[in-house]
Amino acid sequence: MPSAELQAALDAAAAAAAVIRSLYQRNLEVVTKADRSPVTEADVKSEQAIREVLAQRFPGYGFYGEETGQHDMGAESIWLVDPIDGTKSFVRDCAFFSTQIALLRGGRFVLGVSSAPVYGELAWAERGQGAWLDGKRIAVSTTSQLDATILSTGNLKTLAQSPRWARFGALVPQLSRLRGYGDFVHYHLLGRGALDVVVESDVNILDIAALTVIVEEAGGRFTDLNGGPVGLDTTTVLASNGALHDTVLAALR
Repeated sequence: MPSAELQAALDAAAAAAAVIRSLYQRNLEVVTKADRSPVTEADVKSEQAIREVLAQRFPGYGFYGEETGQHDMGAESIWLVDPIDGTKSFVRDCAFFSTQIALLRGGRFVLGVSSAPVYGELAWAERGQGAWLDGKRIAVSTTSQLDATILSTGNLKTLAQSPRWARFGALVPQLSRLRGYGDFVHYHLLGRGALDVVVESDVNILDIAALTVIVEEAGGRFTDLNGGPVGLDTTTVLASNGALHDTVLAALR
């Protein structure tokens, strides 16, 4: 049985999904924010739906939302929410977007829900309880050799502008396959053992907080590209099945 917190996150994701489905492919007006990222009516309304559920169940918790910002960040427990991670996909009628809800407590992410209502997947995890995708428990792969490895990338703009780019290029020919599934998709694939490594260099913590719990509870490992722990300021990702983590980390260093 899920905890009350996990159930609240699942219910909040369901409330957001109802909003998102009602507005998907409706040619909504798109506003460009100061950071040049897009926002739509669906982003705002789905975050409102999430916040209403979480605030009603846990009124003393903090809240950090993509659209409404940070509130009560000194609270012991803080919800982190991206109502539509992948708004650029959403506005172009592409199903590769999701709702991300995580809970931070004592500097550690303790649960995560990743809901892709149009793509049709729902993943969740809670510390010590395993990771689940569409009701089935999932586990990462056991791949341990680079020549058998499938690696997926997300946004690599910053990596491409750094000295590390050449090292990444040297790594690619050693792999079995390189793909760029991006967004929530490759983390769900990693969690269920369908690929082995994910590399991203331009992320916001709201994009990945829930996914860190899902990947780790599936038996994987999740750090930044320097091998450090994931926190509120994290902007890069190396996620893996665990067996390949140190090998890829060394290659990129």
